[in-house]
Amino acid sequence: MSRPKSYRDLIVWQKAMGLARQAYTLTAGLPKSEAYGRLAQVRRAAVSIPSNIAEGHGRLTDLQFRYFLGNARGSLCELQTQVELAADLGYFDKQNIQAVVDQGAEVGRLLNGLISSLRQHSTSAETNTADSASAAQHGLRK
Repeated sequence: MSRPKSYRDLIVWQKAMGLARQAYTLTAGLPKSEAYGRLAQVRRAAVSIPSNIAEGHGRLTDLQFRYFLGNARGSLCELQTQVELAADLGYFDKQNIQAVVDQGAEVGRLLNGLISSLRQHSTSAETNTADSASAAQHGLRK
């Protein structure tokens, strides 16, 4: 898999940015008493998703990229938990969180697909490297 030149070209990053914007809009109505609680936690988790995608894209190897995509997936789970808790506490009505839930599910699917694609790419690269090494040991051309 060849990476796009910019993380901005990744659909998963674009969708994660949309999710972060939705989270900011959703939390705008939280009471001031939650400014250092739910509001801060939701926003930090939401911003962490596209930030980790971008940081991972900037790393040198697919293994490093996968690590940061895993961090993004963890932040997505954190965001989903925080939104669900805030809804349970009555801060959000169920209708307002549905867009965040739906967008989060889509980002999760895209993250899982990209992680899987990178894993397959690195596995096939490792296999090709191992086959070439084996062929070289036996004096064969690969």
